[in-house]
Amino acid sequence: MGPVSGLVLFAVIWFLVLFVVLPLRLETQGDKGEIVPGTQAGAPANLNMWKKARLTTYVAIVIWAIAAAVIWSDLVTVRDLDWFNRMRPPSER
Repeated sequence: MGPVSGLVLFAVIWFLVLFVVLPLRLETQGDKGEIVPGTQAGAPANLNMWKKARLTTYVAIVIWAIAAAVIWSDLVTVRDLDWFNRMRPPSER
């Protein structure tokens, strides 16, 4: 895995983790009973985006490190994922 593919993998993992972290501990304006005129009741009352971004980064680093270790160690290769035997073995090339 090269540096660019490592960054792309980290970005994908970061955004996936962000979408999991966003609804955690979410208090809506409807829950608090303080609905600002012109907004929906389901809008967040206090988002704390910096805390969620920091938590997302920490979790993404751990998941990326595990994924990178698996990729670099060749523990799982593309040929291991060839369930329909569409790739020729290296000896038949």
